[in-house]
Amino acid sequence: MGDSERKEEKAELKILQYVMLVALFAAAFYLPRYAARMQVEEVLDYTNTQPSTQNGAKAQADGSAQEESAGTRGEGKGTIVLDSGHGGSDPGMIGVSGVREKTLNLIYAKKLAVLLEQEGYRVVMTRDSDEGLYDEGESNKKAQDMQRRCAIIEAEDPILTVSIHQNSYAQDSSVCGPQVFYYEHSAQGERLAKCIQDSMNTQLAIARPRVQKANATYYILKRSKGVTVIVECGFLTNPQEEALLQKEEYQDQAVRAVCDGILAYLEDTKAAPVS
Repeated sequence: MGDSERKEEKAELKILQYVMLVALFAAAFYLPRYAARMQVEEVLDYTNTQPSTQNGAKAQADGSAQEESAGTRGEGKGTIVLDSGHGGSDPGMIGVSGVREKTLNLIYAKKLAVLLEQEGYRVVMTRDSDEGLYDEGESNKKAQDMQRRCAIIEAEDPILTVSIHQNSYAQDSSVCGPQVFYYEHSAQGERLAKCIQDSMNTQLAIARPRVQKANATYYILKRSKGVTVIVECGFLTNPQEEALLQKEEYQDQAVRAVCDGILAYLEDTKAAPVS
């Protein structure tokens, strides 16, 4: 091989190396964004095939139901996402009487949705029936369920999100009372949590009132976009409170308190930036 041929080969090799570096850089930059976009699109494709007339994460069953829903769930003052924890094969905490957390979560979320809609807000529920947000053949249903909940929140871009749950503490059955969690790095989340916590403590006449609590590990707080809090309505490991949580009168009082806390937060932060 002559010198000219070697020089030509080296030049071609350098060009190939340059092209490969450019391709690697492009892949490193765009693939994460593409994956995130695909996850949102996957959720939207999934939810648009589900037969529901109330769930903002699912398509309407027929045209008449869709038209009716559009009238009652218009944009109004803004969108609020209500996330009813657990569902489907995931019962959540099971109380001392056998009541399942997933059932109570849905009851409370639906009642809260009615109140918020009456105030002029558009409400989107991540689920409105005893179903999880996962595919039946999925090996890790919990992970897929949580990812899809967060993707719904991202797609809706709400003014705030409230995830409804019931609490537990097996070490001491006397522990009771509502508890509101927020993401520790969100100032607005803390403000919303405080408004809801204070409202529940006052309106439910809690004997030993709690304060809002920061958390850095709960998936829905860490991974969801915007202002998100978790409302633990009470402890299913406390026999008295578990019975109370199942009474409709108490449920109505609790969701009224949560709603008033949300309204107080929104009134105080009309012009405040979301963090």
